[in-house]
Amino acid sequence: MTLTAVKVSSSPSPDAIRTRSIGASQLPLVVEPMGQEGRPPPALRAWITANRALVRQALTERGALLFRGFAIDSAADFERVARAVDPYLKNDYLGTSPRSALTEYVFSASELPPYYPIPQHCEMSFTRSPPSRLFFWCMVPSSGPGGETPLCDFRKVYADLDPEVRARFLAKGVRNIRNYAGPEGGGRFDLWKLKRWDEMFLTTDRAVVEAACAANGFEPTWLPGGRLRLVNTQPAVKLHPVTGEPTWFNHSQVFHLSAAAGEYRRITARLGKPRYALLAGFAAAMVRLKQRSGPLEQAMHCTFGDGTPIPDADMERVRDAIWKNMVFIPWRKGDVMAIDNFAVAHGRMPYQGPRTIAVAWA
Repeated sequence: MTLTAVKVSSSPSPDAIRTRSIGASQLPLVVEPMGQEGRPPPALRAWITANRALVRQALTERGALLFRGFAIDSAADFERVARAVDPYLKNDYLGTSPRSALTEYVFSASELPPYYPIPQHCEMSFTRSPPSRLFFWCMVPSSGPGGETPLCDFRKVYADLDPEVRARFLAKGVRNIRNYAGPEGGGRFDLWKLKRWDEMFLTTDRAVVEAACAANGFEPTWLPGGRLRLVNTQPAVKLHPVTGEPTWFNHSQVFHLSAAAGEYRRITARLGKPRYALLAGFAAAMVRLKQRSGPLEQAMHCTFGDGTPIPDADMERVRDAIWKNMVFIPWRKGDVMAIDNFAVAHGRMPYQGPRTIAVAWA
């Protein structure tokens, strides 16, 4: 089956919806109305149902689908489109970004400050049962430069990573360290606005928290002031459950202390904005300050699985492989993106002004 420039006659209205690529990129496959934008969501859901084999093949081979030009104007419409692709949506979230619920299964994608970039990652890669699919919906696109949700095929990152760096990660794995404030909140300044542990686990019952940690392989440590430390070790690479391809599948490029400065340097080169160069310098200075404390004291950090430091130079090679394969597609209002979370990573470019993106997962 050809996935590029396909007219799908099995849709409810023949030739009314087509698929195409954007330029030379394989990410994502675009699904859009032919000749008339603003088709109602039921038409899209009917097309997804009628072309389920194409949708599944595209998600596996391409890694992402972009539904564009449909009148998806509410969180309920977005949820119904996501359910047409995968009916088994979930709402358990053990990640780090602050989020607000829009429906039972639709959330704000992230409420981190807009100046902060979110590095590429496969959602909740550090849990035992990460989502298989992610869905994003654009409510309000950014009006200026930045604000994209870049995509990156992490199968290509694995292949392009410096062989010596890849071998170290394969041999040792990754140890993740996260420190969360408790219900009383925390007063420590940090670039990351991490949610509290009671917000993440949706309970103040420590026994319930400990049970969830055991289910996900997290080692919990209760700290003074009601804080909670979570430590877990994961492989750096995961085999795709359908194709068997090795995929870079860990959060080192997010959790490592060098992440913010490394991202800002590359963003400065891409956007040419002096403010990001200043933020890169500020982030680097913050890292030097934070390094006075041990790795276990950081809000977020990671080491190799044996506890030895991951050199900044190794993380630079990881970021090089990621940025080489990143695809930037500006959002349009009403866009819905479906992503194979076992193959394709996502992130967020910093922005200014209004921007609202929602997320769901299965």
